[in-house]
Amino acid sequence: MDTHTFFLYLLVILVTARLFAEVAVRLGAPAVIGELTAGIVLGPSMLGWLQPGEVIKLLAEIGILLLLFEVGLETDIRKLVRTGRSSSLVALGGFIIPFVLGFLLAHYLFDLPMLVSLFIGGALTATSIGITIRVLSDLKRRNTREGQIVLGAAVLDDVLGVVLLALLYEFSIAGGITLANTARVLAFISLFFVLAPVAARIISLLIKRFDDVSDIPGLIPTAMVSLVLLFAWLAHAMGAPELLGGFAAGLALSRRFFLPFGMALRTEPEFSRRIEEQMLPIIQLFTPIFFVMVGLSLNLQEIDWGSAFIWAFSFLFLLVAIIGKFAGAMFIDEPLRQRVIIGVAMIPRGEVGLIFAELGRTSGIFDNEVYAGMIMVIALTTLLPPFLMKHLYRNRQESSGN
Repeated sequence: MDTHTFFLYLLVILVTARLFAEVAVRLGAPAVIGELTAGIVLGPSMLGWLQPGEVIKLLAEIGILLLLFEVGLETDIRKLVRTGRSSSLVALGGFIIPFVLGFLLAHYLFDLPMLVSLFIGGALTATSIGITIRVLSDLKRRNTREGQIVLGAAVLDDVLGVVLLALLYEFSIAGGITLANTARVLAFISLFFVLAPVAARIISLLIKRFDDVSDIPGLIPTAMVSLVLLFAWLAHAMGAPELLGGFAAGLALSRRFFLPFGMALRTEPEFSRRIEEQMLPIIQLFTPIFFVMVGLSLNLQEIDWGSAFIWAFSFLFLLVAIIGKFAGAMFIDEPLRQRVIIGVAMIPRGEVGLIFAELGRTSGIFDNEVYAGMIMVIALTTLLPPFLMKHLYRNRQESSGN
């Protein structure tokens, strides 16, 4: 690709992603839906103006790293501790049930290979913390009992989801699943999660000291992006996927950092807040490129829409995605109305589900029909819950006379 052509492509991606995201938010949908739609419109599915070149793909990879860095940065382990048993039950039920049902449905009903079925089940596990927090905050319900349970459960869901993603990533590279390979990957992931947060915390203290004496602005974002890239490289060197590096760096630098092996390190909430503020523009620049890339990679014109497969696949897995999260919420001892709200709030798959789907596509595990079906399921689970939650809370207020 010529330099001037790359500049034009990047211009179109950034501007179109922003415009579509603005429209989506004004219609009450998450911004990620607009960015995904922008890629579908620009790509081979509709206009065919853009093709995902290697440089754009690399920028999208940086977007994934920074996206998982943000997920880690927003992860609040203390919420899981405070809500304890309820959050754990919601999270484990909402993780295990969709994964098992998704795998069984894909493998035995649709007769898909084991690795494909595992990726499908994995894409249905994680809950989007960003979308859930945004909706609860808009409704001023973030600090309610059900809000705390949902956020605590979403934290554990994301941690489990990223670990599962690391396992499936390794399986996709190895081309198969073995007990020895699984044990090796889990050992590397465990070692990385033990060492990485402590290392990141120590490095962040050094960065803070340099930032306090530096006369040149921009040290924090430069150092943080460098840290994420370093951790991505280290994760790969230790046998874990690069994506895990971004998540671990964000988790360690969170203002809400709380891990037993990190308690001896002095936390700096104010410095963590500055990291969040100064990194946010960079994250917001790169992550839309990833979501647009997901849309560009999807060719809806190649799908046989008259085929029963795509409709049965999308409908059944949408049911699994919804039922699995509701089932997790039904395990806890709360009033039925609260359990329903919690179940709905846990449904959005959002960015983590899209990362699963995109990894399945790029590794050659998903064909175009399976990939399209998963994108439809993830998009619907991301799009519908915000509207349902607003409706449920409005009915709750009316029934209580408020």
